[in-house]
Amino acid sequence: MTQRIFFNEVVTRDGFQIEPQFVPTDAKVALVDELSQCGFAKVEVTSFTLAKAIPMLRDADEVMGRIRRVPGVEYTVLVPNVRGAERALEARADELNVVMSTSETHNLANLRMPREKSFAGLRDVIALAAGRVPVNVSLSTCFGCPMEGEVPQDEVLRWAERFAQLGVRGLTICDTTGMAHPAQVAAMVDALQRRFGHLQLTLHFHNTRGMGLANVLAAVQGGIVRFDGSLGGLGGCPYAPGASGNISSEDAIHMLQAMGYDTGIDLPHLLALARRLPQLLGHDVPGQVAKAGRIEDLHPAPEGVAELRRAVA
Repeated sequence: MTQRIFFNEVVTRDGFQIEPQFVPTDAKVALVDELSQCGFAKVEVTSFTLAKAIPMLRDADEVMGRIRRVPGVEYTVLVPNVRGAERALEARADELNVVMSTSETHNLANLRMPREKSFAGLRDVIALAAGRVPVNVSLSTCFGCPMEGEVPQDEVLRWAERFAQLGVRGLTICDTTGMAHPAQVAAMVDALQRRFGHLQLTLHFHNTRGMGLANVLAAVQGGIVRFDGSLGGLGGCPYAPGASGNISSEDAIHMLQAMGYDTGIDLPHLLALARRLPQLLGHDVPGQVAKAGRIEDLHPAPEGVAELRRAVA
């Protein structure tokens, strides 16, 4: 297996945005700079939204102005509207990421507007960005809504088609509340590849029900080569009871590298960053490999093993 898999790191936006304590600007800038050295295809740095809406990201302009940009890494930002897009362009974002839900109820809860109004606003953002920077569309709740239940695959594809017709570069299909399972992912990926293979397709999974890595594997086996992940497994949707964070970047990368896939990621460097997160945030994080070590990280044998070996020799 020599297939190249590309990862987008979202911790400083998706991961940090629901943290209860403000992460200092200096720490955000330092973390983005470290992540830039790890081999990610993209780093989603921040969101250009109102400070009162997401207080944790009120320093978006300063963070974008201070990061050290590494050639080959795209620095993407989430923008909710035209004003946010204007700020992002002024901050020299490499890509604009826009989001809406495929579930009407979730869109009303999360964005406070019906889907058609969201679409109209995002269409204006896409028009503003045309010829300047590429746009990626993240479609939320594509594998299920905690309030409506199943979101039909045809509904996901309908919204994807509407955005594709506007000339966006990429589509991110999001399991926002961790409701996806591998068979569902395989079916979705097959449909996406057939209809939107010309676009940059990304899958975004949460690990709410423990199926995050299984879903990554199902998507990879279906031909998807781009994934979002969050350092330490941070993040979570506030409108999903019991929701946990995104898949842990380091856990997913460790799994794929162990299977022989090329992720281009410096995993030891990434693990070192993950192990510093609890001190930065003041609480534990869900990621597993940072705690247990890589499968090739061996340990000394317990005392007495050498004597037992000699006894049975």
